[in-house]
Amino acid sequence: MPLIIPQDIPAFALLKQNAFIIDENRAIHQDIRPLEVLIFNLMPTKIETENQILSLLANSPLQVNITLLSTASYVGKNTPQQHLERFYSNFEDIKGKKFDGAIVTGAPIEHLAFEEVKYWEELVAIMEYLKTHCTSTIYLCWGAMAGLYYFHKIQKIALEQKMFGIYEHKNYQNDLLLNGLDDWVKIPHSRHSGINEAQVRENENLKILLEGEISGITMLKDSKDIFILGHPEYAKNTLLYEYQRDLQKGLEIAEPYNYFDKDKQPNFSWRSYASVIFSNWLNFSVYQNTPFVLS
Repeated sequence: MPLIIPQDIPAFALLKQNAFIIDENRAIHQDIRPLEVLIFNLMPTKIETENQILSLLANSPLQVNITLLSTASYVGKNTPQQHLERFYSNFEDIKGKKFDGAIVTGAPIEHLAFEEVKYWEELVAIMEYLKTHCTSTIYLCWGAMAGLYYFHKIQKIALEQKMFGIYEHKNYQNDLLLNGLDDWVKIPHSRHSGINEAQVRENENLKILLEGEISGITMLKDSKDIFILGHPEYAKNTLLYEYQRDLQKGLEIAEPYNYFDKDKQPNFSWRSYASVIFSNWLNFSVYQNTPFVLS
């Protein structure tokens, strides 16, 4: 929750650069309501992804109402239909509604050109909708690549080998989204593609927040949205299950980088970073910028 201090105290100007504060006048007149957050879940294992993201959003002291969204143009087979019918909406159900924040997940379809994805037109319509009906959106992994491609013309590039494991990223300490993080931030990656980083650096509308020596540019933002090419939401054993799944399929897959300890057990080393990133997003990109009356 925000720290309330007088606007004329010297600390106000200093803290405003890197902390969540409001002045006394705003505090007196402030109304509070739950934040409305949309989760557009593109992952085939929807229940697992729900659990991962909701556990991070639950760390915030802010009240958050969740709307789960799935595609109507493509229905996967890995989530029970009863679950989808009970808990999920389609785009037609939410048209006309505004949101404080939104999260667009990744999807295991990197081998396809964006325009070849069965639900690409639907995804484009929803991304356009969020630009005008949502205060801030986080795009994750393939979702981030899709958002960067559609809004900023950043090309997706196939990697020579899968980026798979836990990687460290330099924190440039120049944005409130990074407030409270260490100089180096760990984030899981599980992807076969990257982005054209030269195009990113040439784009004046994109700001790089986190970059790894191995994983490259991983977190960036434009004027309102955040793009994360990794999976900060992953649970402790997610990479382990992906590794075992690929081994069982007979696929060529290396051990997840920097993931197992000396006893070959998963090392949960990124959870605190993920919690800070999502909490900062809710606080600084959503709560402080969203209007009280969404409609």
